[in-house]
This record gives sequence, C-alpha cells and structure tokens, in this order.
Amino acid sequence: MPATQKPMRYGHTEGHTDVCFDDSGSCIVTCGSDGDVRIWEDLDDDDPKSISVGEKAYSCALKNGRLVTAVSNNTVQVHTFPEGAPDGILTRFTTNANHVVFNGDGTKVAAGSGDFLIKIVDVMDSSQQKTFRGHDAPVLSLSFDPKDIFVASASCDGSVRVWQISDQTCAVTWLLLQKCNDVINAKSICRLAWQPKSGKLLAVPVDKSVKLYRRETWTHQLDLSDSAISQSLNVVTWSPCGRYLAAGSINGLIIVWNVETKGCMERVKHEKGYAICGLAWHPTCGRISYTDAEGNLGLLENVCELSDKASSSKVSSRVEKEYGDLFDGDDTSDTDGFLEDSAVEVSSFPKGTVNDEDDDDLMVASSRPRQRGHFLEDDENSVDGTVLKSALLKEEEEDLAGSLQDLPPVTSQRPLWDGPRPTPRQRPFQSGSTPAHLTHRFMVWNSVGIIRCYNDEQDNAIDVEFHDTSIHHTTHLSNTFNYTVADLSHEAVLLACESSDDLASKLHCLHFSSWDSSKEWMVDMPPHEDVEAVCLGQGWAAAATSALLLRLFTVGGVQKEVFSLPGPVVSLAGHGEQLLIVYHRGTGFDGDQCLGMQLLELGQKKRQILRGDPLPLSRGARLTWLGFSAEGTPCYVDSAGCVRLLNRGLGNTWTPVCDTREHCKGKSDHYWVVGVHENPQQLRCIPCKGARFPPTLPRPAVAVLPFKLPYCQTATEKGQMEEQFWRSVIFHNHLDYLAKNGYEYDESAKSQAVKQQQELLMKMLALSCKLEREFRCVELADLMTQNAVNLAIKYASLSRKLILAQKLSELAVEKAAELAAAETEEEEEEEEEDFRQKLNAGYSNTATEWSQPRLRSQGEEDAEDRAAETEEHPELPKHGQSLFSKSANASDVPAIKSGAVTPSNQGRVNPFKVSANSKESARDANPPRSTNILDSMSKSSRKPSAASRAASSEKSPVIKPLIPKPKSKQVSAASFFQKRASQAEKTEGVKEENPKDAPPDAPSACPPNPEAASPGAPAACPPNPEAQRPKTGFQMWLEENRSNILLDNPEFSDETDIIKEGMTRFRVLSAEERKMWTHKAKGGAAGHGVEAEKRKRVGDECHKEDQEEAAEENLHLPKKQKPADPPADQKLSAFAFKQA
Repeated sequence: MPATQKPMRYGHTEGHTDVCFDDSGSCIVTCGSDGDVRIWEDLDDDDPKSISVGEKAYSCALKNGRLVTAVSNNTVQVHTFPEGAPDGILTRFTTNANHVVFNGDGTKVAAGSGDFLIKIVDVMDSSQQKTFRGHDAPVLSLSFDPKDIFVASASCDGSVRVWQISDQTCAVTWLLLQKCNDVINAKSICRLAWQPKSGKLLAVPVDKSVKLYRRETWTHQLDLSDSAISQSLNVVTWSPCGRYLAAGSINGLIIVWNVETKGCMERVKHEKGYAICGLAWHPTCGRISYTDAEGNLGLLENVCELSDKASSSKVSSRVEKEYGDLFDGDDTSDTDGFLEDSAVEVSSFPKGTVNDEDDDDLMVASSRPRQRGHFLEDDENSVDGTVLKSALLKEEEEDLAGSLQDLPPVTSQRPLWDGPRPTPRQRPFQSGSTPAHLTHRFMVWNSVGIIRCYNDEQDNAIDVEFHDTSIHHTTHLSNTFNYTVADLSHEAVLLACESSDDLASKLHCLHFSSWDSSKEWMVDMPPHEDVEAVCLGQGWAAAATSALLLRLFTVGGVQKEVFSLPGPVVSLAGHGEQLLIVYHRGTGFDGDQCLGMQLLELGQKKRQILRGDPLPLSRGARLTWLGFSAEGTPCYVDSAGCVRLLNRGLGNTWTPVCDTREHCKGKSDHYWVVGVHENPQQLRCIPCKGARFPPTLPRPAVAVLPFKLPYCQTATEKGQMEEQFWRSVIFHNHLDYLAKNGYEYDESAKSQAVKQQQELLMKMLALSCKLEREFRCVELADLMTQNAVNLAIKYASLSRKLILAQKLSELAVEKAAELAAAETEEEEEEEEEDFRQKLNAGYSNTATEWSQPRLRSQGEEDAEDRAAETEEHPELPKHGQSLFSKSANASDVPAIKSGAVTPSNQGRVNPFKVSANSKESARDANPPRSTNILDSMSKSSRKPSAASRAASSEKSPVIKPLIPKPKSKQVSAASFFQKRASQAEKTEGVKEENPKDAPPDAPSACPPNPEAASPGAPAACPPNPEAQRPKTGFQMWLEENRSNILLDNPEFSDETDIIKEGMTRFRVLSAEERKMWTHKAKGGAAGHGVEAEKRKRVGDECHKEDQEEAAEENLHLPKKQKPADPPADQKLSAFAFKQA
C-alpha cells in the first residue's frame, strides 16, 4: 500500500522552513522566515500555538522539553516547550546560524553559522563550548553521531567533514558538493544524517543520489538512487529503526529506500513541485513530516507500513508490557510451562490489527505458540540473523525458516500507484465562522451582526452583536448546551449543538422580532442525528443533519417540509426566500473537492433554480465562504481566494468577480470574507496577516476590496472598457430579478447603469472606428439600445464610414422590428391581464428589458399630443420614454418622436419623397422592406382625425427607397424636420411647394379658424390641413446663415453638403439659442416677414399675415427647384439622426 499524502497547508511565510517532532511524536514543530515557531497538534490544527523568536528563524531542534532555534540576530536561543517561555541564549556568532541539532541525550547542541564556525554547547551550562574551525565557507548542516564521538558537517566550500568531538580535530574530509559563496546560492543545503542507534552509516545527499559512508573506516559503502530523481537531493532523514532512509529533492520529490535491500519503497511528489527543505520522521510510527521553501507543511502517513515484516528486529515494548501485565505474579514460575495449552495463539496477532508503531517490530508468527521468555530474550541487535537464531529454540528456528519460505520474495521496489488519489471530504462549516476548537471564536459574522463564543475556564457564553443597534440590542447568552453552529438574521438567532451521550442534538431559535412574549423555541433531533449546518431566511429556518436530511421550520417554530439531500452537507446560506445548499456530490481526486449545489425559492410558488449543478472551485481548493450578496445574488469564495457570483443573465452560470490573492502583500496573508455588495460594488473582508482567519480580540477591522473580472489584456484601453462593461452588466442583473419577483428596487440605479453601459459601448465603438475595425463596430452596436444605435449611425456618418453606417442602419431596422414585436406581445398580455402593467412597472419581460425603453399607452400619447407644441427638432428620448406610438385605429401610422426607426405594418414613409400622384395613399401601399433606415423614418408625433386623414391622403408620401426623386432638395430637408399639425392646432407655417407645380387636384391650405382666415384665401378648404407644415427653428437658422456657410465652404455646390454643415453648426449652439430659434419659428407673421426680407425672395411687404405667408410660399420654391434629388447614401450621411 503506498504512503498517504495529506494535503499541504500554510505554515509560514515564503522562505526556508524547518520541521521536527517532539520526543513523543504528539506535536509537529516548525519555524520559518516570519520569525515564528509554531506547534501543531496535527496537520489539521487550524490554530497552532505560535512563539515569536525573532525576525527570522533558520533552524529549530527539540529535545527534553527544550526548544532551540537559530535566529537572524546571530544567536542560538532556548525556549521552554511547550510553554514557549524564553530560557536564555546558548551562543552567538558574527553572522546567522544556519543549522542547529541536538545530540542523542539532549545535553548538547551543535550549531553551524555563516562565519565558517561550528560550536558545540552544553545545554545546562552554555559556558562549556567547543569551537571547530576548518571550513572555508558558510556551514550548511550538521549531524551528531548517536554515540557522541563524532559530528559531521557540510559546507559551501564543497566539503563534507567528520570531526572528533573530544580533541576538536577533523577525522576525514570529502569533496562532494558544488562550491558556492553563501547558503542562499547553494544548489543544495545538504542536510546529512547519521544512522540512529548504531551510527554505522553516515548519509550524505550528493546531487541525485545519497552516498553512505561507514563509520570509522570512512569508506564509501553504497549509493542510493532512483530513476525518478531528476533534480538534486536537498535533505535526508533516517527512520527511528535505522532501516529506512528518506530524502527530499529541490523539485519536490520524496523518496524512501530500504537500506538493506537498496530498494525504493515510496515515491511521493510535492503537489506544487516546491523544494523540500525539511524532513522529520515520527519517532514511533511510519509518518514523515516535511516542509518546502514556500513555507508550507505536509505529512506522509503509512510510510513503509506493510513492508518486510518478516525481518523485523524486535517485539515492541507495548506488546511486551501487555504480556507482563497479563502474567504478573508468575515471573518466578517455570517459564517452560506457563504458556502451555496455547495461551498465546497465532490469531492473537492478526495482520490487520497491528498498529503503526508495531509494524516494523513484530516477527512473523509461527504455527506453534511461543513462550514468553523467548520474547524477552530479544534485544535491539536482533536485526542480525545470527543473533536472532541464537535467541530462539531450535524447533522455533525451523518453524520460522519454514514460514519465511512460504512468504513471497521481497522485491527491491514497491509498485508505485500513478493514478488519481481520492481527496478527503471537506467537513461541514458555517460561513463567517472560525474553527470550532478555539476557545474564543466567531460563530458567524455577516451583514447583520456578529456572534462570538467564549468557552474557557471562566465563562462559557455567547455574545450577539448587531451592526445596526436599532434592530436589537447586544445580547449575552449562556452556552450550557455547547452550541457549535449559529446564524443571524434581522428576525432571529439560530443555534445548534451536537448530540452527546445524554442529550440529543438541539436546534435553538431566539425569535427576537416576535410580537408576543414567547421569543424562544427549541427542537430535539431524532436519535443519532446531528445538526451540521443551519441558516435563516425571511420567515423560515433550515437545518441540515447528518442523516442527509434538510429540515425546514418557520421562524416561529412550525415544522415544514423535510427532504433528503443528495450527499453530506458542506454549508447552507439563506436570503429572503432563497435557500442555497452545497453538499458532496461524489469523491474528488488529486486534491479537488466534488461539490454540488441546489438553489431553492421558498416563497408562495416554491421552485428549484439550481438542481444539483457542480460547484466550480479552483484546482486543489475547498469552499471557505457561502452566502448571498446584500441584493440577493448567490456567491461563494474558495480557499484560493477566488470570489464567484451567480450570473443570472447567462443561464445561472458562475462568474469569477474577484481574486483576493491579488491584493495580499505576502503569500501567507489572506482575506476573510464577511459580505458582498453589488451596489456599490464592494467586497467586505478582514485582512489576516499570516493566518486564514482573524482573532476575536482585538476587534478586527473590515476592509473593502474592488471587483475585477479576469478579462484578458486589462492593461489596454480596450480590455479595461470590456471589463467595466461586463462587470456593470453582471452586477446589475439583480435589478431584473427584483423586478421580476415583485421586490422594490431603485429605478434610478437601473437608469444610471444602462447609461454607463451605453457610454462604454460608444467609447469602444469609437475606438474600433479609429482602428478600422468596422465589423467589430457592428458587433458592439448589437449590444446597444435603440437610441445608442442611432447615435452610432450618426457617428459613423460623421466619420465618413458610409458602409458602416449602412450596416448599422440595417441593424437598427432589425432592432426596431424586435421592439415592435415585443410591444405587440406586451399589449396582448396587457389586454388579457390588465394588472400586469402595474406589476411590471412598465418593463417588458424580455431578456433585453434593460435596453428597451418603456412603452407608453395610447392615452399617454394623446394627452401629450394635446399639451405639446411644435418643436424645432425633437431630441432623443430618455430611458423610460416611449419611442413608438401605437394607435387604436389600424390605419394610423406609428410615429417616432426621436427620429428612430420604426417598422409599420401599413408601410414605411420616405421623408425625401412626396407622391406625384395625389390620389395614391401610402397607407394602402405595402412595398418590400428596405434596408435603409431613412426609408422607414417618420417625424409625425400627432395622430390626425379621420376627416383630416381623408383630406391629406392625397399628400401622403410614396415608399420608393433609394430612388432619386424629381423634387426640390430643400423640400426633402423640410419634410424630414417638419411635424404634422393636429386638427386642433392653428397652422402657423407656410407650405413650401409652389402652387404652380402642385398637382391640379391638390387642395390649397387654409387655417381652420375662420376668424384668422384671410379674405384672399381660397374659399374651399379641407377640414384638417395636415399637409400644411410649419417651419422649424433649424430651417429658419439655416436660411439666415446659408451665406456664411457658403462663404466658409465655397466648394459646396450640393444642397446636401450645405444642410449637413448647417446641422453640424446648429448642434453646437447652446440650448438657449436653439430655444430662441424655436420661438422664432412659432412667431407667426412677423417672424416670416423678417425671413422673407432677409432672403430677398418677396418683392414688397404685405399688410396682412396671410398675404405674407402666401407671397413667401409662391416665391420660395421656384428659386430652389432642382431637377433631381441626390443619391440616398448622401441623404443617409446628411440626415441620419439628430443629436440626442
């Protein structure tokens, strides 16, 4: 059976780390470059005792209750063990001591330093010192001869020396190592070791093998090597029996040999490949503790546990004592007969029941009972075959020989299992708690408050503290039942304890928000069922038990549903109506946990969101925190420091949003998470220096870390904007969840998030335009809202990227069609269930509801139409305003106030074409869809009556996209910017068509008010002069500044260029100036008379307002009449969209 390698754990800061066992093997002692010595009861000890010995500790040794350390202040110090009290300084050097070792009886300490000296000091009297000089470089390591005759040393000068202690002379020198000038530059620290007890062999790690030299003759006895060794060996150590030798390499390989057979017994690879710099063999069993150069501590178990039992050296003292106790009082009796009648049989030593410390010491049992005296005759030299034979009776010798022949031959090499190894399951834990074995610990720390537990000689109590004291005051509770897990919410405190021999496991709830006087309840679990994890939600409590059950209770104590868990629970978390369960869904391998997750909603409609999906974890990591953000999004943290958040917008996947290790200053530092907030984006945690969790006193301070998604190339502008955009999307998904489930939420936060996201998309689109990545621009535009796409088209037109503008216009048409379809679907739902409109607060239920403006009802449109006046040119609507108007009459044409694209099932209107056939109606025509955005644009914001539609149907434009029209370009521009007048509004503009060029049956426009009518006006007028459109402020500004534009741009010969330049200049005007021009456009006769006089298009001034308008109408168009319009792509670049 191969050795078991337990997962490594953090011990010290990065740097050289040393390790040793105490005399009994009950504790592991380590020291590191953080200057601390830590005493571990086991590898799973989450709270080792720490002794600060200096700034750095290079080596430690422990014997007879005295702990000796080599410290960075050039001293060798002594501390008591396990108290850790300082007990003086043994010796000093001029530089750091690199290695310290005890002799066999613990009376002397040898220390080697960087000043080339070796000192042997008496522990009881430090004045008794011996100094050894001879090395020409810093000393790397030392080893005492078990018989206290010699001491061996290795140095950076490349030599290994053996010194005779009595006369302080060098007995032998071997040049084996590579020379270097300091320990940090040494290829290997060459931790050599003498064979225990006899001291016959000295093991020296040299390059990729271990050289063994025989005592006194100092001859090279043999080499131990293996094909798996690819880097230099760093350290060696012997087993207590002296039969096995372990070595660690600088690339993390640990090899164990049987010295007698030269066979490799174990090969273990460090999980991360760090250099092994410390090895210690347990004094009584097959366990090896090791440390690496990064400060981590590891443990190997069952090392050589089942190997070569037939040649064991002796019977253990424990077995001998058991037989001594069994036959007390019979020692003087005949030893030949006291074990007759098979008092001790072969079955008394079953193979599977021998413990670890006896594995290497028991002989193979023969088929006949052995007498007690023969056991007692074995001594420590019984490893030799001749001594063993002389100690046994002749017949027993024959039986033993026969039994040995029946055993399979001992192989020189144990088979190595290279497959995956199962990972021990993670124990259940409560998020926000520290280990349960601590006397002072946090039972929970969350966004509501803190629960502390004190369990010492003076007090056994629990303190409950609330962050907001208005919820409840601080509470002090007695802990008579030894509660181990707890949770805290705004309603209650939930406690649970394990079962004992006398008491069952209990669930205790303090419902402090109850309105009655009974605020506590307690439930006993069934026999043999312990509560392992608890959590609280809104009005409910949950407890997961060792029977793989999850029990639900109301916060008042009513038992609710009980259901089975698919595996042993790891942790629970609750928020509102949501319950999050993490459990073991299988066995993990190679250090990975195999966890599953369930997410349930416990509201009126109970449902399961996540159905046992695997929980993603970092390689070799375990779950350390599980919970919800303050806004209700599930999230968790693993031991690698990775924070993951549930992305509801991507099919409930998990997205890493922060790596706390990036914020740690050292590898030994960690962040202990206590809360997650999405708005503002904050990760609240406690920094822990040199530990994984904080102490209870002094009260730790909470730090705030930012979130950052692991996107590529975040150092570039593109990568930063991509990361910011998607982080904003992920961290605002909770708004959709809250709206969908009827919770209150901040609408301004949603509007601000959408605005921020669209700004980032526009910046990325501008950057892609500069980089000539037009295809990427279309991809970015696909993520935009309708209004942002309009601005993108305008930007592409101004950048003279006509192909891009055309592609974006096609995308805009598709988006408009999707919006219209969603609008129709929503109206149908509203007709079926009218209350949905109030429930959803005006938002659709589509997946893209964040990017869609709220749709207004027909009543809102009509009310706005009655209150609105003619404006210069409409601005893009803000978030939440309507882009589309739907009429109850199917013959009405939908209109877009912002100039955005809208599809119409009655046909689209081309603003550049007025029908030559006055009797053809655009509403009756339904031509094939055009891909140009301008062909589907309409500027009307009012809905005329039936009578007005009948009168104006002759003037409706005909859909002929992308075909030049024989009409005035100025008329085209005016038709784009003008609005249709409602029946109730007085017409203040002048029609810009020349009556001479109008069709014979086209009616003349006249005001609907008889009192304002001119005597010279036509007698017959339609009921609603819809075709008569007023001028806008931009038209008046353009007419006044046309000469300036032509003066600055003499190359302009096309009306399109003039209007385009005019639109650019008009946009840069302040809001007050544009408003002034709008008022001028509404100014009536006086304003129109000034315009006519400035343009010199009217011969003399008229005396009445209607005569001035008629004169301007008759004289205006003939001067600007041109045979044909420019191509449609020029119109696209000129009139794409107006500024928002």
